[in-house]
Amino acid sequence: MLVEEGKVRLSDPVSRFIPEFKDTQVAMPRSNAPGGEDGIYTVPADREITVHDLITHTSGLVSGGAGSEAASRIAPRKLTGTVADWAAALGAAPLDFQPGTRWAYSGLAGIDTLGRIVEVASGLTFDEFLRLRIFEPLGMKDTAFNVPDESMPRVVTLYSRTPDGLEHRPVPEWVATRTLHGGGGGLWSTAEDYLQFAQMLVNRGELNGTRLLGPRTVDLMAANHVGDLYAEAGRVGGRAGKGFGLTVDVVLDAAVAREDHRSTGSFGWSGAFGTTFWVDPREEMTAILMVQTPGGPLRADFQNAVLQAIVD
Repeated sequence: MLVEEGKVRLSDPVSRFIPEFKDTQVAMPRSNAPGGEDGIYTVPADREITVHDLITHTSGLVSGGAGSEAASRIAPRKLTGTVADWAAALGAAPLDFQPGTRWAYSGLAGIDTLGRIVEVASGLTFDEFLRLRIFEPLGMKDTAFNVPDESMPRVVTLYSRTPDGLEHRPVPEWVATRTLHGGGGGLWSTAEDYLQFAQMLVNRGELNGTRLLGPRTVDLMAANHVGDLYAEAGRVGGRAGKGFGLTVDVVLDAAVAREDHRSTGSFGWSGAFGTTFWVDPREEMTAILMVQTPGGPLRADFQNAVLQAIVD
């Protein structure tokens, strides 16, 4: 939306919105240095990280590499903080690799930083932007960062599967925060609400007469932006036939992506606790799975069941 309005460009350096990202460093294992000492040293980044790097998970920002441990000390994600505070602190964190050279998931740091960019570019807090520009126009009445007290009885319980059966899991701290509203997680929603958002994508940016995005913007979202980086980042063969768009993975060739039971051109993503959704432009449909138990074969079984149910 902000790209369409000319307030943000995918090629913009992050420092345009968050100056602390101006002189980013990249962490290198000391084993690569003479003497092979433990720990890391840093070198200057070849270039600044961009909005495109963040939105495609190719920035190297807190993505599980050499710099992530240092980043957790330099820029801890404080439950009582704000996304503005955290994003500014992240600017001093060393990257895990040179920008644009690898794909590695930066689900909290990278996407939270995008949330701060939305705030700076729009003049609204991130939660206000989502409510005014997306949730209310789409009629998503049960989606917000904080659950009203009267709705708490409707909140599902998280479980883990153990050899002895299901075991209760507490709500993770990064979900429970009431002040750090970022793009990486923390929203509460329902299947009915999320269906409105997903159907808008099926319709290429429009729902019930309300247009949020231009059709070409949705097409851009669903295109492969990272070449072979996404496929190469997975276990051997696990991501063959797939690419990565703007926050979503994309099926490039269903015949090659045999472990992913979706049509060529489908795009979507999965959540931390077993949820998943995708949009299938070829079949003009979306599918949403909402569960509260991570792991297991349910996602693949769900994909297969949906695809087999299509007879025309």
